[in-house]
Amino acid sequence: MKTLWNKVIDMPPSWLLIFMGAVWLQSRWWNPLGFGGAVPFWLGWALILGALAFGGAAILQFRRHRTSVIPRNTPSAIITDGPFALSRNPIYLADALILLGFSLIQGSVIGILSVGVFMALIRARFIDGEEAGLKAEFPEEFAAWAARTRRWL
Repeated sequence: MKTLWNKVIDMPPSWLLIFMGAVWLQSRWWNPLGFGGAVPFWLGWALILGALAFGGAAILQFRRHRTSVIPRNTPSAIITDGPFALSRNPIYLADALILLGFSLIQGSVIGILSVGVFMALIRARFIDGEEAGLKAEFPEEFAAWAARTRRWL
């Protein structure tokens, strides 16, 4: 039986919101290395919009291949085309780029540094298990895909 933690809270979008909330709070309460201006603001929005498009394209691939986008579900197909030809984890990459863009908009150097922590957490909580599942379900396809496609970019 899945708990509220597993079904709702311990999911990538929740972690992204937690990190974004922390960046927002940090930038409001204590931002000693903060920066600002039009360039980081617009670069941040460009990253967010690009990430939404990239992640959205990846979600469409899940629908096209009729497999689950929900972490920890057993995959019914391995997707290696579209955004998955550039990254083995395009949705998680999109999440990291959203956090980076948000950190730029907030002018938070600490937020920018938190992107690496976010990526490490996502890898430990989701990616490693998902890749093990894909390797077990589709051993030859996964090995070939992993050999030619990097985890992030």
